[in-house]
Amino acid sequence: MSTYILMKVLEYAPSRYDKGIRVLTLGGLERAYDRLTSHIEEGQKVLDLGCGTGALTLRAALKGAKVKGIDINPQMLDIARGKIVEANLASKVEVCEMGVAELGGERRESYDVVMGGLCLSELTEDELTYALRQVKEILKPAGLLLIADEVRPKSISKLMLNWLIRLPLVVFTYLITQATTKPVMDLPEKIQGAGLVIESVRLSRMEDFIELVARKPKGG
Repeated sequence: MSTYILMKVLEYAPSRYDKGIRVLTLGGLERAYDRLTSHIEEGQKVLDLGCGTGALTLRAALKGAKVKGIDINPQMLDIARGKIVEANLASKVEVCEMGVAELGGERRESYDVVMGGLCLSELTEDELTYALRQVKEILKPAGLLLIADEVRPKSISKLMLNWLIRLPLVVFTYLITQATTKPVMDLPEKIQGAGLVIESVRLSRMEDFIELVARKPKGG
């Protein structure tokens, strides 16, 4: 989704990030996050990949889950910590400056849920493959993976239209931040390849944004 490229710019102004994404997505991302976290139950242990300012983390904690949020951006984490304290959720949430490369240090089969919002699209192919493999390892049997992210449309016409819209935004974003997001190709297939079972997929009208729920098989 082209607007999510501009969110990369907002990451360089963390204090304006939350307000910016509400405007850019017309509240769509918040609704997607609400749908994803509706799968979380009280008492569950949850890991939030690329937690940013804590949008998913706070939603999960408010549902009674014990949450660990990780991100490599210390300024975003500072904002998340402020929100956590303000919401009186410090006893339920831990946030750490940490990337997916360090997921191997998490205890095996220790999480009921792993979730991520606009995180996987920032990873290289190798990082994504590694992250999904580690997610399967740290999820308990029957544990859930909840994802909301940019994906590459499979329809040729929608792919071309998406690229025409996206290209100037990619250039603009890179000139400002020297970084950008990259829509994930064949995300459901990659998740299945990691050994998880897809339970539901919801695509945007342009097929460039996905909400996905997957589960680790009970047999591991």
